[in-house]
Amino acid sequence: MWVIGKTNARYLEEGIELYEKRVKKYLPFEIQVLPDVKNAGVLSALQLKEKEGEMVISRLKKDDFLILLDEKGQHYTSTQLAQQLDQWLMMSAKRLVLLVGGAYGFSDEVYAKAQAKLALSKMTFSHQMVRLFLLEQLYRAMSILRNEPYHNA
Repeated sequence: MWVIGKTNARYLEEGIELYEKRVKKYLPFEIQVLPDVKNAGVLSALQLKEKEGEMVISRLKKDDFLILLDEKGQHYTSTQLAQQLDQWLMMSAKRLVLLVGGAYGFSDEVYAKAQAKLALSKMTFSHQMVRLFLLEQLYRAMSILRNEPYHNA
């Protein structure tokens, strides 16, 4: 999971750490925090998205499968997400990269590189909270695939 910028809220950091450990029991998994763009406050939203996009694209490898967390992405139930995740994991891509963008979303270049878009809800969440929600859903998906009780507990 790639995210842009650090999480400053301790309560979110604690939840992220908890679910990251849980996901790692099932998959080789890491969170990569991409640095905030320097002088972001003087850039327009479009310029900021472009700078963030350049940073993301420079880190992608040719055999990565890029999945954007995007409000216009595909909506799944938790069970459907588990099935989709299972399909993605069986592909020949070396890495699945789940990208949580910055506050203004993604550049056109990042959209062009993406193979999939995933929406967590029709509601809007801060890009900070999306990190925790995504991790919880990844853990839930893995527990569903393993027929473990978490999903229905």
